[in-house]
Amino acid sequence: MEISEYVKTLEREGQLLAEAAERAGTEAWVPTCPDWHVADLLRHTGSVHRWATGFVAEGLLEGGSWTQAPEHTGAELLAWFREGHAALVAALTEAPADLQCWTFLPTAPTPLGFWARRQAHETTVHRMDAESALGGALSPLEASFAEDGIDELLTGFHARPRSRVRSPEPKVLRVRAADTGAVWTVHLSPEPPRTVCDDAGEADCEVIAEASWLYTALWNRTPLAGPGVSGDLAVARLWSENAGI
Repeated sequence: MEISEYVKTLEREGQLLAEAAERAGTEAWVPTCPDWHVADLLRHTGSVHRWATGFVAEGLLEGGSWTQAPEHTGAELLAWFREGHAALVAALTEAPADLQCWTFLPTAPTPLGFWARRQAHETTVHRMDAESALGGALSPLEASFAEDGIDELLTGFHARPRSRVRSPEPKVLRVRAADTGAVWTVHLSPEPPRTVCDDAGEADCEVIAEASWLYTALWNRTPLAGPGVSGDLAVARLWSENAGI
């Protein structure tokens, strides 16, 4: 995907998140993040947006933790979230293509591409959280964007040493997007998962579904279960129980 596409998605998803949060109310419980209320979700995502803006706008070369969110509630908290989201969209839009700054995953060819991609998916996942507080259906995802987010999750986040998806015995999880044709083979062991983008060899468990369904399930926003999951279902449960980020 082009950087401009990520930025447009980030802008749209942040607006949807804020709209869902406003409708639900900041004291509403977030089912997909059982320890959170909508206020916690807004504080977290708003802090991440400001943290990312710092790297993009200031070209920071070293990582650091984000600042503590203010204890706003209600309309004041929503306004604070919207302000930070708009600042991030503006920073990504105005940044030079050759921006040099800190990143934390080798999942994009440039730092600007990394932050646009990461924040588009960060905001989309948390938009799902905000919508879950309303108890209705989630807004749809484009298949190409969903495929991209699956790839970032499997080849980026869960390639890191901090991934908790481990198996005492080698297991293979295959993920196949029925609509886009993308396929990932995830090798599980006592070490961090190793993902390759092919369907070579036998799989202990295979998940076949549309990319948007896979996106929500692999990011643990809906159950990784159903008719598209076959083989050793314990492997799917292992993912669901340990893959949260």
